[in-house]
Formats: sequence, C-alpha cells, structure tokens
Amino acid sequence: MEGSVTIYELRAAHFFSEANAALSAFLWGAPMLAVFLLTGLYLTVRSRGFSILHFPTWFRTTFGAALRDRSVRRSGDRHAISQFQALTSALAACLGTGNIVGVATAVRLGGPGAVFWMWISAVLGMMTCYTENVLGIRYRWRTEDGSWMGGPMAYLSRGLKSPGLAGIYAALLALAAFGIGNMTQTNSIAQAAQQSLGLSPWITGGIVTVLAALVILGGIQRIAKVTEALIPLMTGVFLLACAVVLALRAKALPGVLAGILREAFTWQSAAAGAAGYGIRKAMRYGVARGVFSNEAGLGSSAVIHGAADVKDPAVQGMWGIAEVFLDTVVMCTVTALVLLSTGVTTAAGISDNSNGVALSGAAFASVFGVWGERFVLLSVAFFAFATLVGWSYYGEQGAKYLLGGKMGRKGVSVYRCLYLAVTLVGSVMKLEAVWNLADTLNGLMAIPNLIGVLWLAGEAIPKRTAAASRAENRRRTSSAGKGPA
Repeated sequence: MEGSVTIYELRAAHFFSEANAALSAFLWGAPMLAVFLLTGLYLTVRSRGFSILHFPTWFRTTFGAALRDRSVRRSGDRHAISQFQALTSALAACLGTGNIVGVATAVRLGGPGAVFWMWISAVLGMMTCYTENVLGIRYRWRTEDGSWMGGPMAYLSRGLKSPGLAGIYAALLALAAFGIGNMTQTNSIAQAAQQSLGLSPWITGGIVTVLAALVILGGIQRIAKVTEALIPLMTGVFLLACAVVLALRAKALPGVLAGILREAFTWQSAAAGAAGYGIRKAMRYGVARGVFSNEAGLGSSAVIHGAADVKDPAVQGMWGIAEVFLDTVVMCTVTALVLLSTGVTTAAGISDNSNGVALSGAAFASVFGVWGERFVLLSVAFFAFATLVGWSYYGEQGAKYLLGGKMGRKGVSVYRCLYLAVTLVGSVMKLEAVWNLADTLNGLMAIPNLIGVLWLAGEAIPKRTAAASRAENRRRTSSAGKGPA
C-alpha cells in the first residue's frame, strides 16, 4: 500500500511539473511575448511616441527634478513615499538578477541579436509602464490605516469594475512574491556568500532574514528609505565597473554593436530554416528577458508607484518611463556589452548550461581577475536583497486587498511573518521547482493586467501630453526662484 501511494505521489508530482512547464512555455513563449510587444506598440503609437520623441520632457520631470527639487525626494504624507523613493523601490524589485543573470542567459542562448530585442521590449515597454502608473494613481484609494492601495488592483476593481479580476491579480501577486521575490533571491544570496566567502547557507539565511525583518517590519516608509540609499549606490558602482571594462575593450565595441544589429535579423545562413530559428531565438530570449527585467506589462511596479506622494498621475507615469529606461536601456545594455566585448559567451569550455552568474563573473574576471568574480557575486547578493524587500510590499498589498478592511491590516502582519520564514527556507533549498512555478505565476499576472491596461488606455493616454507639459511648466515655475534644491 505504501509503495502504491508513493507511485501515485510521484505520478502526481510529475504531472504537475509537466503541466507547469507547458503553461510556463506558453506564458513566456512567442504568442504572449507578441502580446507584450503589440500592447507597447499600440500605447506608443497612441501617445504619438511620447516616450521617444519627448525624451527631454520626461527626463527633466523625473531625474532632472530629483536633482533640483527637494519635494520630489521627500514626502509630506506620512502614509506615502516620495516620487523618487517610488522609483528606487520599484527598481529594487526588478534590478539585479534580471540585469546580470538574465542578460547573460539571454545572450548565451539567444546570441547577440537578443540584445536588440531587449531594446525593442524596453522602448515599447516604457509606455506600458507609463499607462500602468497613471491608471494606478488615478484609481487608488486610502485604506483604513491611511495608506494607499494602488496599481492593478485599483484600476481593475474601480476602473474596469471587475473585482474578480482584481482579486485574481492580487492572489497571483501575493503568491508570486514568495517565489520570484523571495526564495529565489535569498537562494542567490546564499550561493553568492558560499562561493565568495565560504559561508554556510544556514548562516547566510539567518543573517538575511534578520536584516530583511529590520526593513520589512518598518513598512513601506522603511523599505523606501533603504532602497533610496542602496539602489543609487549599487547602480553607480556597477555602472562604474562596467565602464572600466568597456574602456579597456573599446576596440571591440564597434564589432559588438554591428553583431547585435546583424544577428537580430540575420538571413545569411546557408539554410533559411536555421536562420529563421536563430531570429526566433534572439527574439524570444531578448523580449522575455527584457520583460522579466523591467516588469512592464506585469503591473507589479505600479503597486509601489501607487504609494507615491503625487497629485498628477501623468507625473508618476513619467517615472515609470524613467524606470524602464534605467533598468533595461542602461543597465541591461552595459551588462550585455561587457559580456560580448570580453568574448566570454563564446569562449571555449562555456556550455549552454552555464549559469548567468558564472558568465558575468568570467567577463569581469577577464579584467579584474578573481576580484571580478567576487564583485559579480556581491552585486548579485546586494541587488537580490533589494529585490527581496521590494517584493515584500507587492505581496502584502495583494494580501491586503484580498482580505480587505481590518482583516487586511491584520493579514499584512501575518503575511510579513510568513514572508520572513520563507526567506530562511529559501536559502537552503534546491529551487528548480520554485523557479519554474514562480515564472508561471509571474506570467499569469500579465493576463488580467494587460486586459485592464488595454481597456482603460483611453483614460491614460489622450490628455497625457498636455498634462505632462502642464506638470513640467508648474515645476519650472515653482522652482525658478528657489535655486538648486
């Protein structure tokens, strides 16, 4: 009897694994990736190319304003965070493994042409992220404790008037946070610490859990303060290291850029079928990793932008454009150029199964020696920790929406405790099944979100250019006599 039960259990586990693999392949396969791209294209065309043609406007309203206007970096609402903190908190949830590990995987499996399709996903994803933020701010509301409830839950329930879809999204968000935002991140940190410092995963897991508790239990305000300090510092250090590598490999860059463009549309293979397969691979891995990195279309970053202290939704929409630009156009591009200019993706002894951390480590090691590998490991660890605390807010907001009212407030405390317990477990587990399930949950989130974005796009786009111009003019007027902040 015991033996037969074991067989049934194995069959059930195998069936679940196969079903999840098939669903994940669809969610991150050509049909859904085409939906991501076409949605971004539709929104970009509808906005008359605002994210591309009006680069100076949104750049001044975001990064420029952060440098000259103190109010952009500080919030007068104790239940909200500043516009700049919303950006760093959203970046905390998506920078790191996607930009380092994901890019290396995409380039290795999809070839240099994958980088071009990352650019396409980013350029089109800017307006998707803009629309998510505008709708999330427009339909947000105050909960019983005075904090904001925004993002897809807000525009699906109040804009689309579909509490059911909002509930599905919230459930997927709360569950996905345990996987893609938590266990996979703490496992990456534990592996990095073991490889670079020789620490036991149990010790690393304990330290990370305690540090995460100090941040997460302080709520969104503490998360925002930590990410505001950590993300600019880590991003600056990583970009500086990349700049050193690229300066030393400058002669290779023209060939690398030519290769990216050539292999994105290569038809020079002797067999047309093989060439077409190469293009499909470049598109698949480039677009998938671009979406995975910047989260445009998933709606997750709009959750934290919904907590921003801002009155004009168009302004926070432009912070969404800035987020995708920095995450994918800047960070993913420099990582890819480092990988391609150092030649590690085609080096002898490197297999298709080589993980992204090893490839990135080899690229930096070609310039900095063993310290290059350690730098990558530590970078992954720090970015993963930022993702860990950032995604905790996403998950608790999903739980809070599902429970509602006083139960929602109590549920947040329970969710935080569960999240911290999972943090410790994730550091010592083998997570192949968790990775696969997390990918599926992450992809499923896009379906209700894109329905809401496309249905309500007319409420975010038509007056966007005028609203953006008014916001910029008001900001210029208010800061004209104040001097630099």
